[in-house]
Amino acid sequence: MSVPKPTRISAALGSVVVVLGLSACGSGTSSTADTAGEQPGGVAEVAITLAGDSGADECRLSPDSVAAGPVTFTVTNQSATGITEVELLQDQRILGEKENLAPGLDPVSFTTTLGGGTYQVYCPGAGTELTDFTVTGAAADQGGSTQARLKQGANQYGAYVDTQTAAMVHGVKALQRAVDSGDLAAAQSAYAEARPYYERIESDVDGFVLPGFPATDNHGNLDYLIDMRASNLDPAVGWHGFHAVERDLFGRKQITPSTKKLAAELTSNVTKLDHLVATLTYKPEDLANGAAGLLEEVQTNKITGEEEDFSHIDLVDFAGNLEGAKEAFAYLEPGLRTIDPAMTSQIGHRFSQTEALLDTYRRSDGLGGFVTYTAALRHTDANQLSQSVQALQDSLSKLAEKVVTA
Repeated sequence: MSVPKPTRISAALGSVVVVLGLSACGSGTSSTADTAGEQPGGVAEVAITLAGDSGADECRLSPDSVAAGPVTFTVTNQSATGITEVELLQDQRILGEKENLAPGLDPVSFTTTLGGGTYQVYCPGAGTELTDFTVTGAAADQGGSTQARLKQGANQYGAYVDTQTAAMVHGVKALQRAVDSGDLAAAQSAYAEARPYYERIESDVDGFVLPGFPATDNHGNLDYLIDMRASNLDPAVGWHGFHAVERDLFGRKQITPSTKKLAAELTSNVTKLDHLVATLTYKPEDLANGAAGLLEEVQTNKITGEEEDFSHIDLVDFAGNLEGAKEAFAYLEPGLRTIDPAMTSQIGHRFSQTEALLDTYRRSDGLGGFVTYTAALRHTDANQLSQSVQALQDSLSKLAEKVVTA
């Protein structure tokens, strides 16, 4: 059906997003960890260069080893056209990510504190996509009680949500620019690129309500204003958000003044969401229930084809829900392994099975990287997809009880 490529889901799990910017992960220059790149004040510096001059995009990391402590990563995309994002991983958790890394843009930097251990820099599209990065010295503290580990995971998950909404702001701004330009094809592509960010975190929608509004008032419900479908509209508020834009771009196949207004409004509401999530906190059971809820979303709205009624990029959303569920599970995993290691391993295995099945639908020239989820494809493949998701959802449904009774 398509040639699978490594995905953020299969290459990484969990996340506290703190990432770097790279390109095709490849060669790196080793240095002495205690002194390499160290600057006054004890902050180590790592340069990441993305380049495509040798025929294949490369991600050059220098140095590839530093001492434990604060690290500043400075990323420069010189000429790597096939690399648009970079992630920092450890133990299948995404510890940071940077996206929209176009050649020629100004270098970007970020600083994070890392404990001793082995990390990986992941550059999708590079000749070598995963490059080891070593931090020497004291390892990050993995001790504490089971509840302490679960709570730490919930706190770290909040940082993941923050990074997804920040990236969503960037994505919807790109969508708005394409809509404003009147370029229908560019707007359709930008729509598909922007969608996954919301799908990864939509299990957290109970908190997506603006201050001063009751949860029942859709005028202040950002989930409604950003992601409502035509099948369940509130007449008092009307239709807004991604799917109203989708209707114009894919259903009507035209950009009107109304489309431009909807795109600008979407940018405004996603920006409000980005500010709002910084104030939210999460309990371990929120992550457990959320992971199961995202798989229910896949079953009820993605596999049925209801979510993307005009664009039919439901498999893009499927991938987003699956990744979000796996991220939530990954943050709980250190604690879960002390509660029920057999169940934890089973869930990890079922995630891998579902990811492998979804990868068969990837297509590099498809919108959002997947084949179009047509009625014919639903007819032949929906049952197989549903069975894989159901097995995973059944396992995830037991997490919340395990977490609250630990």
